[in-house]
Amino acid sequence: MIFERKTYLQQLVSAEGNGMIKVITGIRRCGKSFLLFNIFHDYLIGKGIQESHIIQVNLEDRRNKRLRNPDALLEYIDKQITDNEIYYILLDEIQLVPEFEDVLNSYLHVKNTEVYVTGSNAKFLSKDVITEFRGRGWEIRVHPLSFGEYYEAVGGEKAAALETYYLYGGLPGVIQFDTPAEKQNYLREIFETVYLKDVLERHHLQNSDGMRELIRILASSIGSSTNVRRIANTFKSAVGIEIGSNTISRYLEHLQDSFIINEALRYNVKGRKYIGTETKYYFEDLGIRNAILDFRQIEYNHIMENVVYNELRKQGYSVDVGLVETIKRNAEGRNVRSKLEIDFVVNRHDERIYIQSAYALPDKEKVDQEQASLLKVPDGFKKMIIAGDRYRSNYNEEGILVMGIFDFLTN
Repeated sequence: MIFERKTYLQQLVSAEGNGMIKVITGIRRCGKSFLLFNIFHDYLIGKGIQESHIIQVNLEDRRNKRLRNPDALLEYIDKQITDNEIYYILLDEIQLVPEFEDVLNSYLHVKNTEVYVTGSNAKFLSKDVITEFRGRGWEIRVHPLSFGEYYEAVGGEKAAALETYYLYGGLPGVIQFDTPAEKQNYLREIFETVYLKDVLERHHLQNSDGMRELIRILASSIGSSTNVRRIANTFKSAVGIEIGSNTISRYLEHLQDSFIINEALRYNVKGRKYIGTETKYYFEDLGIRNAILDFRQIEYNHIMENVVYNELRKQGYSVDVGLVETIKRNAEGRNVRSKLEIDFVVNRHDERIYIQSAYALPDKEKVDQEQASLLKVPDGFKKMIIAGDRYRSNYNEEGILVMGIFDFLTN
């Protein structure tokens, strides 16, 4: 089954000629190599680029083992550049080359080259890898399949497709399997042998059980506010393991650097500032999250919230968790301050949207509960409730857009 990845192809096309190294990043097995060597390659051929002007090297292929030597790779590429026409250099698994940063920087001064690279281990996926290219790296972040991409390929009844997506996520490789058992085994296997192994090896971590347990704790509490101290207490009370806060902080950074989890900070809407150490974590892929828990904790309200978060990130929004303060009189007539949470405060350029994620809106009481925090926001930016029920998009009497999850993910 072919996934076209139109959004990412457009980003690659738009980046041509910008004078930078195009660096394709993202969690392992999300389709970076296929995007570069198949989709983008076919695009170049389709626009008339000769095959001889596409220098394509898969460094993971053992037949190219000698090219993992940086000088040998430079020599190989240089020998193929024989005229002044543009050459497209496509390198996969570049992290297998020692000093690969120097290799790539060598082509910043070659005017008739366009360089596109990808890699698949934690070293290359680190969020600060771009700084190694002297400010001349252009990152294209690739995510697992969105539901829109997934549904465009598989079709069928939307509700059934969405439930499958909630369970098994959007890694392209999982789609090739037919049965639930095959999908689950695939996800368990790549978590242990790919994602967890990469993090442990890159950072030379000896406490694999501690890292595995941390990931399990995060997986069981997606969408819940937490902090390092609370996680440390969970280790001690639930697992009987004592791990220091500094160690947990480092582990969390490692997981974020490898794009396994993402962080949403808490933001005071009225005060326009970030608050303390409370944060939320979401998984880049729900199939991996569910595999970590052995598919035993399928809570659709939290899973849907994670899917909404991922879709917003894929659309280029920065995503925070909002807090608004409210004052109510108690039974004694005293004013009592409390804080209401907004699931997502999202920003992109000069656009802002306040969003609540609600798996079900069975009655007016639930609608009032979900929109209470939105009505306390003091500005005029758009406010939305994304509902898991089969809603048609419409504005309610409070001016809040209520949108069904299918419309949100596919329109």
